[in-house]
Amino acid sequence: MHVLPLLILVAGSAAVAGLARRTPVPAPLLLVAVGLAVSFVPGVPEYGLDPHVFLPLMLPPLLYTAAIDSSYLDLRAKLRPVALLSVGYVLFATLAVGWAVHLLVPGLPLTAALVLGAVVAPPDAVAATAVARRVGLPSRITTILQGESLVNDATAITAYRVALAAAVGEGASWAGALGEFFLAAAGGIAVGLLLMVPIHWLRTHLKEALLQNTLSLLIPFVAYGLAEWVHASGVLAVVVVGLYLGHRNWQVDFATRLQEEAVWRMIAFLLESSVFALIGLQLKVVLEGLGENEGARAAWYAVAVFLVVAVSRFVWVYPTTFLPRLLSKRIREREDNPGWKGPFVVAWAGMRGVVSLAIAFSIPLTTVEGEPFPERNLLLFLTFTTVIGTLVLQGVTLPPLIRLLRLPGRDPQAETLVEANAQAQASLAAEQRLEELLADERNALPPPLADRLRAVLERRRNAVWERLGTVNPVTGESVDDTYRRLARDLIGAERAVFVRLRDGRYIDDEMLRSLLRRLDLEEAAAYRQAG
Repeated sequence: MHVLPLLILVAGSAAVAGLARRTPVPAPLLLVAVGLAVSFVPGVPEYGLDPHVFLPLMLPPLLYTAAIDSSYLDLRAKLRPVALLSVGYVLFATLAVGWAVHLLVPGLPLTAALVLGAVVAPPDAVAATAVARRVGLPSRITTILQGESLVNDATAITAYRVALAAAVGEGASWAGALGEFFLAAAGGIAVGLLLMVPIHWLRTHLKEALLQNTLSLLIPFVAYGLAEWVHASGVLAVVVVGLYLGHRNWQVDFATRLQEEAVWRMIAFLLESSVFALIGLQLKVVLEGLGENEGARAAWYAVAVFLVVAVSRFVWVYPTTFLPRLLSKRIREREDNPGWKGPFVVAWAGMRGVVSLAIAFSIPLTTVEGEPFPERNLLLFLTFTTVIGTLVLQGVTLPPLIRLLRLPGRDPQAETLVEANAQAQASLAAEQRLEELLADERNALPPPLADRLRAVLERRRNAVWERLGTVNPVTGESVDDTYRRLARDLIGAERAVFVRLRDGRYIDDEMLRSLLRRLDLEEAAAYRQAG
């Protein structure tokens, strides 16, 4: 792909995704629709990507962003349901979809059908997690969905590699394929464990935020590339490293964390937007290459695959939710009864997304013998229709479904109380440390400055408690919200003066940037987004 079409793709997809935030239409759907419409415009280049390049470039950063934002402790606490979904369900869905498509499509080898099964097996629960937080689902369901979306990608990629090797003529036997699966998984985990400690050591010993974030950009590609070089799972290596670094992120300095969060959010936004735009741009080419499978036959295949994907998740979720409770008294005593509503939401939150598309793009054009890959365009078409179908049907109906089931949501009052108690303990420790430091003559401060430090600690301690108090009868704001709004207005007034002084040549641009940086940090500390 030439540079200009690539730049147009990235800029255009970002613009459409930004526009989608101002409409009720989900961004992925709008990106697909616009991409499809643009593909019919005369003169628009054909966006084809090398499958050997696309997967290593797209997947590592997407997986890394999900890993560093996940909670290792939450995943460990919900290990059984997360493992049953992220490993067990992905393998079950791979077999179910593969076998169904093999029976459905005349002449399609089982190995090629299993490739499709692995491609559409992993749900992209990022969207479901966002909905869960917005409508206030119980934290248990949110954690399970988030944990599944992280680990299931690794399982799907490994299963895909095994099925693909058999489909192109590189696999020896099913027993050998199973052994390769476990070796690749174990190898990927081993590479991640080997890399995570030295990478974290390097992150904590680099003294400049720019150097640390440059390293951060390289980490997923290094982990993925090294694991693939030793024929292990690069996906699992990235996940292991990302989980460890996310768990230890508090040991990195604040400037690095602020930059890193902004950089990776931007990268994830651009990559996800570009991939969904590519669906629409590629769909025309895929439709033209369906051959005898076009029209009603292709539509029937698409509906059948969607139904198998949706039903297989229910078939897996309910037994794996309740059978462990029936078989283990310890589980019954330790865990509350989930009821039928929670598993129903988990089963319905099976939207497919970016990872399935990225894997589908990597299906090679030919086999080892040089023959065209069996029904490659049909497999791509079925991947696209499954992703779009789950996003439309399940993604749009999930919020009203959650409201209809009236699941017991999160308790904001109780969560704020826990946060306030935690902040109180931290502030007490900080106050004791401050008095110890001020008692040392080497740390002597004028009384106004010492009182300012005490005031900062008191303000931080009281801020959370104030959110439990009454609201302003005129604006409906809490005391804390009003404080943040006023603080931002005051900082805005200072910022305007600094700019005016720069424009009047009283201060130069270098001093302006230094003053604005200080105000930016104060505003970030004063303002806390709800969410």
